Amino acid sequence: MSILETLAPATVFHWINGEAYAATSGRKGAVANPATGDVIAEVGFASIEDVDRAVAASKTAAIDWRSTPLSRRAEVMFHLRDLIVRNRTRLAEIISTENGKTMADALGEVARGLENVEFACGIPNLLKGGYTEQASRGVDVYQIRQPVGVVAGITPFNFPAMVPLWMLSTAIACGNAFILKPSEKVPGASVFLAQLAKEAGVPDGVLNLVQGEKVAVDRLLEHPDIRAISFVGSTPVARQIYETATRNGKRVQALGGAKNHMMVLPDADIAMAADAAVSAGYGAAGERCMAISVVLAVGNVADPLIEAIRERVARIKVGPGSEPASEMGPLITREHRDRVAGHLDTAIAEGATLPIDGRLDAATKSSGFFLGPSLIDHAKPGMRCYDTEIFGPVLSVVRVDTYAEGLRLINENPYGNGTAIFTQNGGAARQFQFDVEVGMVGVNVPIPVPVSYYSFGGWKSSLFGDLHMYGPEGVQFYTRSKVVTSRWPDPGASKVDLGFPQVR
Repeated sequence: MSILETLAPATVFHWINGEAYAATSGRKGAVANPATGDVIAEVGFASIEDVDRAVAASKTAAIDWRSTPLSRRAEVMFHLRDLIVRNRTRLAEIISTENGKTMADALGEVARGLENVEFACGIPNLLKGGYTEQASRGVDVYQIRQPVGVVAGITPFNFPAMVPLWMLSTAIACGNAFILKPSEKVPGASVFLAQLAKEAGVPDGVLNLVQGEKVAVDRLLEHPDIRAISFVGSTPVARQIYETATRNGKRVQALGGAKNHMMVLPDADIAMAADAAVSAGYGAAGERCMAISVVLAVGNVADPLIEAIRERVARIKVGPGSEPASEMGPLITREHRDRVAGHLDTAIAEGATLPIDGRLDAATKSSGFFLGPSLIDHAKPGMRCYDTEIFGPVLSVVRVDTYAEGLRLINENPYGNGTAIFTQNGGAARQFQFDVEVGMVGVNVPIPVPVSYYSFGGWKSSLFGDLHMYGPEGVQFYTRSKVVTSRWPDPGASKVDLGFPQVR
């Protein structure tokens, strides 16, 4: 029997040293289907001892894995890639059930995660160093990249497969042992990926999985044998992760929150901009750090753009991800749904208007955590709906008179994850990408998530650490460079020289 046929636990488990491992803490949490509110599983939370067991397994496995030839590591990545392709529908079903996404959205997540596995398949080329012959007389210098050792990733609820694949693919291919701590709200996809990795040939202990919450996270951040931490989540937590882990001597990449602006110039194609705003604002129920949450409408473009958005929103089918007709699913929890809805009341109280009220659609779906797409107009800095990362299907329109005014709002915002400009003027677009202080920029592209052979990450309070996620910077993060200076002299010419080494 394939190990893939054994995944049907009533209680979601850890994965340590290549096998299922029950939590020992006695603490557990409920895993709910956001479309129904029903509890579908329980997840056992890790104790400090559980985390230590995972770290010990990783430390042992890392010794042999770093010595494994690059061709073998690449072969394992190719096998993993093929297994994910063959099981993508099952993986998407797990995501949809636990997260609430539509199947189309869940399959899209799997596809974007798969890109990172494919990137890691090229690890022999990615780890090539440099070589300089005759740096000095008879002296050669070269650089090599070596794995860090035991590394860990802490991932969010909104992308249960893609974000773990951002991390583990590169980390393992580079020769590290990786420990994953997924969100306790969506633990199933990670277990499935761990089983796929075992079947692909990842040695026992090279990929370990601990379920849990603060106890598990705190232990990962302080454990002396963990050399690096990757994190994706909210800015307050990212800052805490960064400060705690670096204080404990670890290298860290901690991706935080966002407030992504889309500037629409008067010459923009209104239909294209409206399509983009709806897709980027309401896709995945707005629960993604690259969602467009603010439209900067320049000049007289606001009214026709809002009308075009209204027409499109009216046709969006909100419903369970399991229903093929659904285009947008529920939010992750009832509490989060209510918190997002509360922003609409606050926006009105602060002077904004509400051309589209998604709460009217939610009334007929009280059993699940649904909220329809909502549109706030006349938002402005200082309002809670503008200043806060809402992380739900709420799009705010800020009316500005000029490009310069819109640019100033983007650059003054504490977040700097993603942004976009919609225009038919190439000069304006080029000036925007030069001026804007944001890490990922789209030109007539609303969600500029880089392909796997570039790297993902924002600026300002959207990133804590020096290196972005996955791609070339991911390889840098999960390896350390070592420079070797060598000389093979003629023994007969050997002599003592107390002077400073010279190259001339």
